[in-house]
Amino acid sequence: MRLLLTWLINAAALFALPFLMSSVTVNNVGAALIAALVLGLVNTLVRPVLVLLTLPVTMVSLGLFLLVINALLFWGVAHMVEGFHVEGFWSAFLAAILYSIISWALSTLLLKDNGNR
Repeated sequence: MRLLLTWLINAAALFALPFLMSSVTVNNVGAALIAALVLGLVNTLVRPVLVLLTLPVTMVSLGLFLLVINALLFWGVAHMVEGFHVEGFWSAFLAAILYSIISWALSTLLLKDNGNR
């Protein structure tokens, strides 16, 4: 149940992005749901491999290269999912940061941890 709620929160965060940035478009709720699912899968499967491969650059940049990886993955998902569009790399860079902040804020508000795990 928690996984489903997290997916819906991420889709809501993705659906809110066009209201904050004109360079990001989400055509409908279905596109937001699919894009949130694909983003979750890409972040789970592809991101760890990229982080490992770019570890030297990440260490030299004091971890800031992780923002570039997030932007590239966000931009890549926008190319894969119909109905979800990001204009360019810098738009994806800012959108990925905003998406993370919105998702975190909504998760903090809506997903209460009772302490029982």
